[in-house]
Amino acid sequence: MAGDASSSNAFSFLSKGWREVRDSADADLQLIKDRANSFKNLATSFDREIENFFNSASSFSVPAIGSGSSPPAEIEFVKKLQPKISEFRRVYSSPDFSKTVLEKWKPRTRIRIDLSAIKNAIVSEVEDGDGVIDGAGMRKWNRVRFREFWGENESEEVAVTRDWEPIQALKTRLREFEKRSSSAEMFESFKNGDFVEKVKSSLRSICKDPEDSKEVPPLGVPELLACLVRQSGSFLDQIGIRTDVCDKIVENLCNKRKNQLLWGSTSGETSILGNDSVNDELDSRVASVLESTGHCYDGGFWTDHGKHIPSDGKRHVAIVTTASLPWMTGTAVNPLFRAAYLAQSAKQSVTLLVPWLSMSDQELVYPNHLTFSSPEEQETYIRKWLEERIGFKPDFKISFYPGKFSKERRSIIPAGDTSQFIPSKDADIAILEEPEHLNWYHHGRRWTDKFNHVVGVVHTNYLEYIKREKNGALQAFLVKHINNWVIRAYCHKVLRLSAATQDLPKSVICNVHGVNPKFLKIGEKIDEDRKLGNITFSKGAYFLGKMVWAKGYRELIDLLAKHKHELDGFNLDVFGNGEDAHEVQSTAKKLELNVNFLRGRDHADDSLHDYKVFINPSVSDVLCTATAEALAMGKFVVCADHPSNDFFRSFPNCLTFKSSEDFVAKVKEALENEPHPLTPEERYNLSWEAATQRFLEYSDLNKVLNSDKELESNGTDRKAIRKSISTPSLTEVVDGGLAFAHYCLTGNELLRLCTGAIPGTRDYDRQHCKDLRLLPPQVENPIYTW
Repeated sequence: MAGDASSSNAFSFLSKGWREVRDSADADLQLIKDRANSFKNLATSFDREIENFFNSASSFSVPAIGSGSSPPAEIEFVKKLQPKISEFRRVYSSPDFSKTVLEKWKPRTRIRIDLSAIKNAIVSEVEDGDGVIDGAGMRKWNRVRFREFWGENESEEVAVTRDWEPIQALKTRLREFEKRSSSAEMFESFKNGDFVEKVKSSLRSICKDPEDSKEVPPLGVPELLACLVRQSGSFLDQIGIRTDVCDKIVENLCNKRKNQLLWGSTSGETSILGNDSVNDELDSRVASVLESTGHCYDGGFWTDHGKHIPSDGKRHVAIVTTASLPWMTGTAVNPLFRAAYLAQSAKQSVTLLVPWLSMSDQELVYPNHLTFSSPEEQETYIRKWLEERIGFKPDFKISFYPGKFSKERRSIIPAGDTSQFIPSKDADIAILEEPEHLNWYHHGRRWTDKFNHVVGVVHTNYLEYIKREKNGALQAFLVKHINNWVIRAYCHKVLRLSAATQDLPKSVICNVHGVNPKFLKIGEKIDEDRKLGNITFSKGAYFLGKMVWAKGYRELIDLLAKHKHELDGFNLDVFGNGEDAHEVQSTAKKLELNVNFLRGRDHADDSLHDYKVFINPSVSDVLCTATAEALAMGKFVVCADHPSNDFFRSFPNCLTFKSSEDFVAKVKEALENEPHPLTPEERYNLSWEAATQRFLEYSDLNKVLNSDKELESNGTDRKAIRKSISTPSLTEVVDGGLAFAHYCLTGNELLRLCTGAIPGTRDYDRQHCKDLRLLPPQVENPIYTW
């Protein structure tokens, strides 16, 4: 029944449409007939006037021929005109005059629609059927109404005069079809619901879909302004205009253009890309316009076409960091683990590039007066330390670059061009640990020119440290813009471990650090002891960290001093060494705090296993490694409600405090209760396997490492690449200009010294040449003079 109703509705719709066309044509024909009759009446009136004119002319007296006078000119004119007028009267007085006028003046359409596709669709549908189906529930075709609608009962002459040419042709063909096909067969087509689909497909073939048009409308003013604002983002960000403001302007301009013109489907290329975001849609729009003009963009002024192309089918990853073991800092430990776990995959080979310090600097940096006479000796120490903790022998290469220790900054500054210590044949993917630190005084080749993909990992909240120094606000303002500068100039992608870091361009937030497997094993052992009924934690609270004020010692002492009475009887053991050790200890002693200071030691030391609560009130950390290690060992952690601790909030043993009073409550809660055992999912989230997967995903390395396979299997990627290549980018020009300006400024020794660089770090010195067996800088990079 649904099919009958659908067929009846479809036929009623078509009948109603053709009736309206027929009525309109009848009205036009009637108007033409009325005008023809009006013209005939006007001709009759003109005939009477001519008759009166002749009668009046014959009444004139005409002189005799011999009288010597000639007839008037008017009479001669009338005599010449009379035969022609008589012929004209004979023609329009003919009974066939009206019919002749109608044939000459009937409406002629300028648009001829070929409706044969409709007939062919209906005929093919009937001819392909299985025969006539005449069931009890089938309605019969009303042949009388069909003939009445199409004027078949009228004479041929009336039909010709009533209908104009397209309708006449359609009626003729449908009459032929109706004679060839039975009414039952036609109704079966309606019943099956195929007729409407056939009509739709036929109309689509008659009227060309505008989407098939190859013409691409030109870019409008809003689109051009949106492109300019978006590609000027790097420059606007440098002068203080935030990125989200630029994005809002671009979105408003694109929406304004959409209200004027629907350009989401102007070309097949755009529809294939299929991304609904404003930036991708704008890129596709610009690319389609450029492609329609035949323009091909081969790269800008700063483009380097000599990048490495892997020929052995294996990608090369270079990890460059700012510190090395035995200095137990985050930028020494975490890049080492990252190299080990990335090297587990057969898709890429890995090189870890660490700084080499001269003997004098080693004595200042490395603990327990530990020094190395050669890079090979230090490499042996690093590999032994790593293998003891991960339980397997990783396959990656360790290389060294020259570095110098800055006492004022308490960090290692590269000397010379660090990028030159990665051979060109291995310059494929670069991971810069602390990219802003590595590039503050970088005077050498641009990383993004030498490498195909450059990823930065931000470890340290430098702005927080600088604000604590003298004139810290001004210095932090300058460093903030310098960091933006070097990131735009030297990185493709930046990963921030937490929102506590500076909001840098091209960055995303993700914790890509894991926990030493040794801590997870300690936590598993504690869980086993708990199941056996053994005492797992026999000690209270402790704090561990390098003893400098910025590492949380200022916050810790302030909290303990403010709530000394509320925490009466609470004792805290502190483990750490550092430059501010004497000052921190004397301050705690002066305030009579119950704090016991002990020498620094490895967090995995057996003496620390029995502590139940790890306290870390620091707000200067980006992501505290010691906090993750304490959670992995199954301990309670009391930490500040701060963006640096966002990753740890999902763990039930992490207790965050928002105020000093809340700190006291959380400490008491941790001391009075037992920690929750870690679930398998929580253990995995803390592991380096999970951290490596997050790193590959958020750094786009998964796409880069699998780019060749994707290009072979997915045509849309080729489309996207073609789009990006065909579209010029003002951002690339700005970033290239920033890199060039940075190169020029860092080449001036006076400017380097004014901004706090270590003297002589533009090039490595003779001691580095001797230790690393390098050519002197003047031989490696000769300067020719005339």
